[in-house]
Amino acid sequence: RVPYFFSDQYDLGLEYSGWAPPGSYDQVVLRGDAGKREFIAFWLKDGQVLAGMNVNVWDVTEQIQRLIRSGARPDVERLSDPSVPLGDLVEQ
Repeated sequence: RVPYFFSDQYDLGLEYSGWAPPGSYDQVVLRGDAGKREFIAFWLKDGQVLAGMNVNVWDVTEQIQRLIRSGARPDVERLSDPSVPLGDLVEQ
């Protein structure tokens, strides 16, 4: 199982999958527009996705969890690009 929690705070909804405590990651990658409060944040260690949090972006939890379970090390440029489907980033 991939750890998971969600919260709704007024007009902000978020879902967090995985586990990336302080000191366990070396990079955070944003996908989307943080200024508009519609984005996904990914925590990586040596390129591997440890956790992901979608903020006001819906129906992506399973894809984020698949990235985590797979041990994927996606290209950071593609990971940050909303036009690249998340499913395409899982290593085959």
